[in-house]
Amino acid sequence: MYSVKELVESVGLTSVPSSYIFRDTKSDVHCMHVQSETVPIIDFSLLTSHDPDRRSETITRLGNACLEWGFFMCVVILQVINHGVPEMLRDEMVRETESFFDLREEDKRQYAGKKLFDPIRCGTSFNSNVDKTLLWRDYLKIHVHPHFNAPDKPSGFSKVLREYCQKTRDIAGELLKGISESLGLESGYINEKMRVGSSESHQLLVANMYPPCPQPELAMGLPPHSDHGLLTILMQNGIDGLQVMHEGNWVSINPLPNSFLVNTGDHMEILTNGKYKSVVHRAVVNSKAPRVSIGTAHGPPLDTVVSPAPELMTDGVGQAYLGIKYKNYLELQQSKTLSGKSCLDHLRLSI
Repeated sequence: MYSVKELVESVGLTSVPSSYIFRDTKSDVHCMHVQSETVPIIDFSLLTSHDPDRRSETITRLGNACLEWGFFMCVVILQVINHGVPEMLRDEMVRETESFFDLREEDKRQYAGKKLFDPIRCGTSFNSNVDKTLLWRDYLKIHVHPHFNAPDKPSGFSKVLREYCQKTRDIAGELLKGISESLGLESGYINEKMRVGSSESHQLLVANMYPPCPQPELAMGLPPHSDHGLLTILMQNGIDGLQVMHEGNWVSINPLPNSFLVNTGDHMEILTNGKYKSVVHRAVVNSKAPRVSIGTAHGPPLDTVVSPAPELMTDGVGQAYLGIKYKNYLELQQSKTLSGKSCLDHLRLSI
């Protein structure tokens, strides 16, 4: 089968095929305690406020969110429409993404790219060549910056995708300014050092489709992992399934209406020399409704070597991570199965 969606719709499953069953289900995958907590909320209207006191307070909250969670919600409210993402555009983006996954399998197969840096790749699982257990997930990955790419179908996808990705790049830039200041650096430090605001910065859109699963307790949409890049900006179609590891427990994330979920990636951890950690998260599945998530990963140009900022290696704090070219890190991640921070562990130094 080409996709999980095709498998579900063509067979009428009542049980999970053995190739999708996580053998360690009883030990870790589903049986750790899951709780509900409120993740930090960052209000963009305050982050971009001309009131220095309100902005300073928000930057402090942003820094604390990165320190304690590596994960926060950014509320899109009326006051930030001009530099945020309008609700209509968000809804259109979800609809167009759902329409892509609803295309005939032969239409999607033209994007079944085999190489990591193919402009558009559509497939299933994570890396079916190395995955020991298949994931209950179909995906669409598009390199949208510095060179914009889009599928030919659905017909309206390209226009919506271009506008949406520009908006999320703007959001990432503002967040990185606040994060820089929370670290005691100039507001433009991360954007300039990582060339995130440049015409060469890298942005990858990853859309995931998690079809209904007859035995959700046996399968996994995405196993515990951390993201590459500096920040990932995520929204979903109203169906929950994202869980974040926090203080040894899985926390179910229930985003506020019209909010974006934002998490720090491995390259934020490298750049900050471990002060701000990348967040370990996973996607669980359900038996009732398809879940769609749309994430944009924001990183430097592919040829950029990311290493700890010298300004954050002071007061006896040595270098905690080796530097690595961003492109090489993506290749390393793609060559392995997803497993926690296994890629980042390759770069850790004993200090």
